[in-house]
Amino acid sequence: MPNTPPKTQPKTRQTEANEPVKNDRPVNREARKLSISQLIASALAAGLGVQSSKNRERDFKQGRAPVFIVTGVVFTLIFIGSVFSVVTLVLNNR
Repeated sequence: MPNTPPKTQPKTRQTEANEPVKNDRPVNREARKLSISQLIASALAAGLGVQSSKNRERDFKQGRAPVFIVTGVVFTLIFIGSVFSVVTLVLNNR
């Protein structure tokens, strides 16, 4: 039998700020994905220009750019379609 070293688990250690580190990378405790309602609320708030800095930071930490881009394009198209429909409705009822 060849002499092979035993397999070891990655060691977790603490940094000076008491944050756990595994394999020389900080362990991200906030690595959860955004829920659908959080994504929609963030997209609407950002589109209206009323996004809070706390939520914006959460979005950058937990969200993915392509998801926000697609959501923004979809809401922009819905907004343009809504405005177009209202204007058409008003002009047809004169």
